[in-house]
Amino acid sequence: QVRPVESGGGLVQPGGSLRISCTVSGFSFSNYDMSWFRQPPGKESEFVAQVNYSGGSTLYADSVKGRFTISRDNAKNTVYLQMNSLKPEDTAVYYCNFRVGFQNYWGQGTQVTVSS
Repeated sequence: QVRPVESGGGLVQPGGSLRISCTVSGFSFSNYDMSWFRQPPGKESEFVAQVNYSGGSTLYADSVKGRFTISRDNAKNTVYLQMNSLKPEDTAVYYCNFRVGFQNYWGQGTQVTVSS
């Protein structure tokens, strides 16, 4: 079964940086747009960023624009989220997502905690 696998989460101080990754095996990765979502504690899930299939186009939520960068390496079937100038409100479980037709695929998530 195709499933994204996230990694790289952890505890970071406010103002710090972290890069999380998502790898998908057994799948035509380079044909599909990839997205990151996050779910803060006690809140609904929210869109963070998206990169198109080639990596040539990106989209960001206003809350992360200018601080986060999404990128992908199609040779490694991996999408990245570089997070800079982290704030406590960025604390969340971060999920990788892609969609094939009407079917959404989600990973298990990786916890990012921003705290001093």
